[in-house]
Amino acid sequence: MLYPQRFNQFTKEHADTLAALLCGFLLFLGWFALHLGWLGLAFLLLPAAYIIGGYESAREGLTTLFKEKELDVDLLMIVAAIGAASLGLWRREYHLIIDGAILILIFAISGALEGYAMQRTEQSIRSLMSLTPDTARVLLQGREDEIPISQLKVGDEIVVKPGELIPTDGIILSGYSTLNQAAITGESLPVEKTVGAEVFAGTLNGYGALQIKVHKPAQSSLIQRVIRLVEQAQTEAPPSQEFIDRFEKGYAKIIVVAGILLATLPPFLWGWDWETTIYRALTFLVVASPCALMAAIMPTLLSGIANGARQGILFKNGAQLEKIGKVRAIAFDKTGTLTTGQVQVFQVISASEYTQSDVLKAAASVESYSEHPIGKAIVQVAGDLDWIGAVQVQAIPGQGILGIAQEQQVIVGNAVFVQQYVTNLPEELREIAQSWEQEGKTVVWVAQEGGGAGEQGGSTSATLSDRGAEVMGVIAIADEVRVEAAATISRLKQLGVEQIVMLTGDNQETAHSVAKAVGIDRVYAQLLPEDKLDVIRRLQQQYQTVAMVGDGINDAPALAQASVGIAMGISGSDVALETADIVLMADRLEKIAVAMHLGRRSQLIVKQNIVVALSFIMLLLVGNFLGNINLPIGVIGHEGSTVLVTLSGLRLLK
Repeated sequence: MLYPQRFNQFTKEHADTLAALLCGFLLFLGWFALHLGWLGLAFLLLPAAYIIGGYESAREGLTTLFKEKELDVDLLMIVAAIGAASLGLWRREYHLIIDGAILILIFAISGALEGYAMQRTEQSIRSLMSLTPDTARVLLQGREDEIPISQLKVGDEIVVKPGELIPTDGIILSGYSTLNQAAITGESLPVEKTVGAEVFAGTLNGYGALQIKVHKPAQSSLIQRVIRLVEQAQTEAPPSQEFIDRFEKGYAKIIVVAGILLATLPPFLWGWDWETTIYRALTFLVVASPCALMAAIMPTLLSGIANGARQGILFKNGAQLEKIGKVRAIAFDKTGTLTTGQVQVFQVISASEYTQSDVLKAAASVESYSEHPIGKAIVQVAGDLDWIGAVQVQAIPGQGILGIAQEQQVIVGNAVFVQQYVTNLPEELREIAQSWEQEGKTVVWVAQEGGGAGEQGGSTSATLSDRGAEVMGVIAIADEVRVEAAATISRLKQLGVEQIVMLTGDNQETAHSVAKAVGIDRVYAQLLPEDKLDVIRRLQQQYQTVAMVGDGINDAPALAQASVGIAMGISGSDVALETADIVLMADRLEKIAVAMHLGRRSQLIVKQNIVVALSFIMLLLVGNFLGNINLPIGVIGHEGSTVLVTLSGLRLLK
């Protein structure tokens, strides 16, 4: 039973593509049968190609006609194809049936491509929904009971264990932990949270168990608001799409009305016989079919997409290739986009009587027992040094960690924590630490107290307080800026991008330090997902075409709202990748400038092709009206112009 289900699902998901392939196959067989003179077989195969390839277009065209009282290109294509086939049967020029089938095949392929593009919204929402668990562990009369998220009520108390996702927004009643909120708020470091702090659904709990009180309905949680924002932003049609729709409908109306007039008026106005009139009217429908006009766009965009793919730039649809060339403003997320998103040791400064190695070895001896990202970063840097793990390690949540290493008491933590155990902090190191903090870096102090641990009585904390300790040095922890970020920003400015801004959930100091390092002047910090969305909307009001570059779940609404959403392929979350229009597969920011160049070239080639296509159509229409061309010449001119603009579009493959 599994294989029939998979087959049915596959055919349902790819119905338009399968119809186009089958239409092309039947078209080839029909052409081959005509070539061999097997008319009976050809007259069976070619109508099947018409029906299979043209059914969807005919259905959409007729639906638009009867429900919206509008004519569109789909209906015009069907009329032109049937007209060509009818004329071919009438004059026994059966190759015209092939021409009609080719028109249908071209539109069937376009419909399949459009169908794939329309699947993105549903996929994005599914990715977002997977970020929160289906159930929550609720405390009921002193015992834990798992219930569906949808059944949570305001006031319920839930338990979240280490390593679990927070199921809904709430307030911590008891417990302490670090929460990884990068996916929601964009903060580069896990945030320490304790009693009274708010937590968000979809964030990852660290090493501590938490008891949380639900303070708002589950459907009002931050992650659910993100889902609704993505849904809304993706369903809003951009102005360019509305213009294309209006142009298509207007073009179809003009051609259909002109075709009807051409089929009825000439006998009365110029004395044409009815056979000549109908012949020229059908020729008019064939040569006026917008295939050359459509070919002026899609081959160019597909060539640009292929070119980008070779360079690690994934364009999800051709419209975004055009839009990226028109971008006037770009917004960058910070964490994971302008920075690597990985916490690293930035710098180590030691006191005069110690070396940097001494500081790192002492810190690593106690941090090796910590699960905190800062501790892991220190241990990673000290990996090549000769150090021994401490004993009697004691972690003080939110402050620091201490222990005994080689009969030496070691204290590692923030300034307030370390000051409890040292006589004073060296003024020189204090000034360095303050400058680091102003740059948005996290400062870790390392101190050491001599003496044998075995002789000490009481708690470690009491012993240290009595005897005093000495500062060994300070360690700066930071999220590393991507090496290519500054050069990318400079290149974008050279390309004429009028406004470049940075959006982040981090604090002002960290945001401004990163912005200064990469050359961005305008910074929006401490933003939630809806705040980023508002900034994008304001930029669009001022600059119209705006790009957003991001990698996290918190960037999804802004990526969806932006004229062009660009996601980081390696570090990006699933929902960011699904929502974005362009993906940088290797996380190389400099490829944004390459994408813009491709977009601008595609615009130029498309404009050239449109001029050529319209010129051919006008020449063929005038020639048909004057009686200087017959249907075969019209078809040759029509197909020739289509081939010409298609080959022109392939220039973008270079």
